Amino acid sequence: MAILTGELPSEAAPYNPRMYELLKTIDDPAQLRSLERRLLAQCADELRAFVLESVSKTGGHLSSNLGTVELTLALHYVFDTPEDRIVWDVGHQTYPHKILTGRREAMPRLRMIDGISGFPRRAESKYDTFGTAHSSTSISAALGMAVAAKAKGEKRRCIAVIGDGAMSAGMAYEAMNNAGAMDVDLLVILNDNEMSISPPVGALTNYLARLLSGRIYSSARRASEHLLKRVGVWELARRAEEHVKGMVTPSTLFEEFGFNYIGPIDGHDLDALVPTLTNIKKLKGPQFLHVITRKGQGYKLAEDDPIAYHGPGKFNPAEGLPKASTARPTYSQIFGQWLCDMAARDSRLVAVTPAMREGSGMVEYSERFPERYFDVGIAEQHAVTFAAGLACEGMKPVVAIYSTFLQRGYDQLIHDVAIQKLPVLFALDRGGLVGGDGATHNGAFDFAYLRTVPNLTVMAPSDAAECRQMLTTGLQLDSPAAVRYPRGAALGEAGSELVPLPVGKGEIRRRGRRVAIVAFGAMLKPALEAGEALDATVANMRFVKPLDLDLVKQLAETHHLIVSVEEHQVMGGAGSAVCEALAGLGLEKRVLLLGLPDRFIDHGDPAKLLASLGLDAEGLRASIANAMAGMPD
Repeated sequence: MAILTGELPSEAAPYNPRMYELLKTIDDPAQLRSLERRLLAQCADELRAFVLESVSKTGGHLSSNLGTVELTLALHYVFDTPEDRIVWDVGHQTYPHKILTGRREAMPRLRMIDGISGFPRRAESKYDTFGTAHSSTSISAALGMAVAAKAKGEKRRCIAVIGDGAMSAGMAYEAMNNAGAMDVDLLVILNDNEMSISPPVGALTNYLARLLSGRIYSSARRASEHLLKRVGVWELARRAEEHVKGMVTPSTLFEEFGFNYIGPIDGHDLDALVPTLTNIKKLKGPQFLHVITRKGQGYKLAEDDPIAYHGPGKFNPAEGLPKASTARPTYSQIFGQWLCDMAARDSRLVAVTPAMREGSGMVEYSERFPERYFDVGIAEQHAVTFAAGLACEGMKPVVAIYSTFLQRGYDQLIHDVAIQKLPVLFALDRGGLVGGDGATHNGAFDFAYLRTVPNLTVMAPSDAAECRQMLTTGLQLDSPAAVRYPRGAALGEAGSELVPLPVGKGEIRRRGRRVAIVAFGAMLKPALEAGEALDATVANMRFVKPLDLDLVKQLAETHHLIVSVEEHQVMGGAGSAVCEALAGLGLEKRVLLLGLPDRFIDHGDPAKLLASLGLDAEGLRASIANAMAGMPD
């Protein structure tokens, strides 16, 4: 297997065909299956080089995709895709899959507007059998497909490829518990690239995996089961078999769910993968294959630091990632610094994250306060209720979580936190549009799903300083609170103060006439620019809940038109809260609601997407000017 370290083709061309003599002949898996098996290793080297070259030019997920090259090849080589269904959990490791299924030439526009997604999408390809981007859904989806195939009398295999990180979520175990009780042909592949409990991988374990996946072993096992049950000693024999297998394989936990456990095998060894998958293809019932892979495989820089190369921007593969930027700190970094500052002041503060330490800006905190840092894995529901338990005992838990991921913990937010009025602070990252990850990761719904919950305070900072102030405010409340901030660089200077804001109070940032723009969060900046062009009043509302009713009333009584602006879908959002407030105050006022439309927003550059939706300064100005037509002076 080639190690990629040298120079790659220039950025001018999407790829260099001379480097990919074999790969360029494969536009669908049928062509891959026509290859002699001895050529798969060359194909793997070319595919890995192509992934590295592509991602270095577009940005995207790298480490995970370098780690699934051989597994992807083996699956498409052994199984009759798309007739056989493959569901990729999370889906950020599917670039090799996309390249092998007719999208090689589309990779230069990966994650761009009108380009292909960084995740599987049913609308994009018949080989993308299920759309994924959040974790731990694959086993449930593949099981549903397997049950449907059985009901329709169709002979096909359904395969779920799930990572060890995704196995920390309860949904995966709910699905396995259900699958083990069903008589369907389902294969679950555990792509294990971090679990320290895994034994060394080598010739012995590969041999055992092939043996345990073979039909001779399976037939002998069934025959022995039938005989031993008749003489009443089957349970003793079963336990003995588990003991013997347990000496050379990991825990038989998965067999307790009703799966036939096979593995572990080297996920980069095609001579282990292909025959093992070929044997499994012949077996009936639920099968579980444990595969060991390495993130960043084949590119030494990514192997050494898979986290840094998890989702890099553009870079030169020969040099590696550029040095840390001196650009403005992100909102995530502002949160991380606030967390450290506040923890030094308040010993009751504890921080909880569902496997988002780096993304949420918590690395420094985790190193300085390890006894008060809790990464609970990809388990958002557990994270919320765990924090509720901490709050019951007088701690001040801060849950650092992405807006789109808190959707998974919504029942716990209501039932376990809000009903009991527990002081849990939610640091809600990635509010609004997030860019390349697209619809599955956009924080478009949090105002709507949070502001309807009693006892909950909801804040949206317009700049770095307000972010710190709001976090401080939320931590000091004796009730649950959420501070919702966007991805990317924060505006202004954060400062070092830990001063709270008056709850439920906004501010007028510009005084004008006829039109009052009420802006929420990051939309204040373009609102101020539009307000300057239109001579409009602009208010920074700060709080989505409780809304500043006095300010809304004042603006409504002194202006002809109220315009709400938010980077959130209009339906149910902060603008809806303004309309409800006006109705409650008995004020009939013309209102223009500007925000995200009632559709899922695709991937692409956030600034370009906002402009296309009319949510940049010029778009706001044009929409408001149009609404002002015919208004009295």
